[in-house]
Amino acid sequence: MLKDYIFQKQTRLMEQQADFYTSTGLHVFFKDPVENVDVEKVIASVEARLPEHLLEEIEMIIFGWFDEFEERSINAFYDSGTLYISNIQDDSADLYDDIVHEISHSLEEPHGYFLYGDKHVENEFLKKRKYLYDMFWKMGFKAPLSVFMNSEYNEEFDMFLYEKVGYDKLSTMVSGVFITPYAATSLREYYATGFTEFYTHPDEHGFLQKVSPELYKKLITLHNPEKLDN
Repeated sequence: MLKDYIFQKQTRLMEQQADFYTSTGLHVFFKDPVENVDVEKVIASVEARLPEHLLEEIEMIIFGWFDEFEERSINAFYDSGTLYISNIQDDSADLYDDIVHEISHSLEEPHGYFLYGDKHVENEFLKKRKYLYDMFWKMGFKAPLSVFMNSEYNEEFDMFLYEKVGYDKLSTMVSGVFITPYAATSLREYYATGFTEFYTHPDEHGFLQKVSPELYKKLITLHNPEKLDN
C-alpha cells in the first residue's frame, strides 16, 4: 500500500536524521524528515561562510511543516531565536538560501537602527520602487503611487505583483534594478535578499554592489564586527 510505503520511508528518514548540535552550539531538531539533502553539510557551510557574530541570535533550527507556511505562503520564518525551515527542499542550494535568508531577519532587531536608521537603504529601495511604478504605468499595470512608496510589506502590493504582473514577467522587468523579484516586495525583503546574495556568492559581489550600493555598504559593515561597533 502507498500509505504504508510513505510511512516506512519517513520512519527510515527520521531514524537517519537524528537531532544534533553544531560546532557553534546550534541545536538542530527534526520535526519532520528532510529528503534528498545533507542537512548537516549545508548547515556546516552556513557556519563556515557567515561570521560568528551574525549567528548569535540563533539558538535552534527546526525542520518540519508548520501551519504558518500555508497561512502566509512561505517556507521558512524566524521567531524568538529559532529558525523554522520547511522539510521540503529542492536541493542543498535551496536549503542554504532559506537558512541564510532567515538569519538575516534575526539581525533586524539587534541591528535595526544601523540598517535602517539613516534612511540610506530605504531611500535606495523607494527610488527603485518609483522606477517600477513608472515602468508599470507605461505598460498598463496601474496601481496607486502610494502603494509603491510604502516600504513596509503590503499584501495588496504583493498580490498586484503576483496576479496582475506575474513573477515571470516581473523577473525580466526588475533585472538590474533589484537583486531578485522578491526584493521588490518590501524594505525588509530588499535587505534580506541582499544579505542572502552576499553570503551565497561571497567572491562575486560585483553585481550586488552595482545594483544596491547603499545596501552593500551596510552589509560590508555588518560583516565586520569591529566596524559594526564603531
